[in-house]
This record gives sequence, structure tokens and C-alpha cells, in this order.
Amino acid sequence: MTSLMLRDPFFSDLFDFRRDFDEFFNRVFGTLNWPWANERPALSTGTFAFTPAIESYVDREARRFHCRVMLPGVEPNDVNLQVQGNTLTISGERKLHREEKDVDYLHRETVYGSFTRTLTLPEGVEADKLTAEYRNGVLEISAPVSSAALPRRIEIKGTAKVKEIAA
Repeated sequence: MTSLMLRDPFFSDLFDFRRDFDEFFNRVFGTLNWPWANERPALSTGTFAFTPAIESYVDREARRFHCRVMLPGVEPNDVNLQVQGNTLTISGERKLHREEKDVDYLHRETVYGSFTRTLTLPEGVEADKLTAEYRNGVLEISAPVSSAALPRRIEIKGTAKVKEIAA
């Protein structure tokens, strides 16, 4: 019998495809002179929007929520965290730190600019106790999770088997 459970790699591949498609679309159509180019300077300059990768999970044993935000090249002072209710907003900017002079680029793949990522915190995360630490280009955000919000296993009690008497 085949397993009916959906596998994570399928969804991972699906999201990777979407991200790749969006990136391709932005590369193809990003350098055109759109009427709204003044509203979105990233399109008019031929650069792409910077979107940091995020990894978040709940450690059931330690009863903690963890979120890692990959921010290479971003200074900690250029990052802002805000919590409102169960919504965590991470915003900031990766700045270009060199002057644009008479330079002939061989490759130009690094993305600069501002970013905003918004996450819905899982149920039970104590948002008022969030802590953040920035190390080696990775922002680590964590908070305790109340034990009442964690899933718990419920034991099912069975009745003793009744012996059938053959008549």
C-alpha cells in the first residue's frame, strides 16, 4: 500500500521553483522602463530585491521557538525587529559600501537594498520574551514556548479482550 503522507521535499521543491521563477521574471523584466519605475527603484536600476532566507522551528524538548535569518553583509545596526501580537517583522537594509566609479563588472550578482520579512509566531510563543543575537551574518531569534501550547501525547486505554466461548 502506498503512503498517503505528503513529503517535505515536494513542497521544498515547489517553493524553490517559485523563488527561481520570480527571480527569472525579475531579471528578464526588471530592467525595462516601466511607468511605475519611480515607485520601485529596484526595477529601474536593474537590481533585484534582497530577501533574506529564514529558518524557523519549535524545539519541543527545550520548549523554545527559534528563528534564523541569513543576513550576510548586513550590519546589525541596519536590522530592526518588531513584534505586534503574534506577528514578528524583520526589516533592514544591505548597503553598498563602495563608490560607483569607472568600473567594468565581470559579475554582478550581489543584491543590495532594503528588505522586510513578516512571520506569524506559532501559538504559545511568549513574544514579550523574544531575544535576538547576531553572529557571523546570521540573526538568531528565540523565545520560550508555554508548555500548554506544545502538543502532548494522549494514551489510549483499551479494554481487555473478552474470550469468545464456542457453543
